[in-house]
Amino acid sequence: MPDKPNVPKEPLPKDVAALSFEAAMGELETIVDELERGQVALEASIAKYERGKLLQAHCDALLKRAEMRVERIQLGPGGVATGTEPLDAA
Repeated sequence: MPDKPNVPKEPLPKDVAALSFEAAMGELETIVDELERGQVALEASIAKYERGKLLQAHCDALLKRAEMRVERIQLGPGGVATGTEPLDAA
């Protein structure tokens, strides 16, 4: 069975796991900007890319959790939908 995309095989480092979505996304955007400029040495680029993948996985997990919470809120008693559509219905 192939690995799921953006899911690290090992637990996230504590410093990444402790970040809020906004903080992780901000750091990820900074890394992308630095790599796109191409002014980072090769080894530093690899380290930044690895950190970026961890941040991306963390953001993906936080978004999925938030989506699940919203969908639970939209369900009424007994798990019956309250008339709203899931987030990805559009």
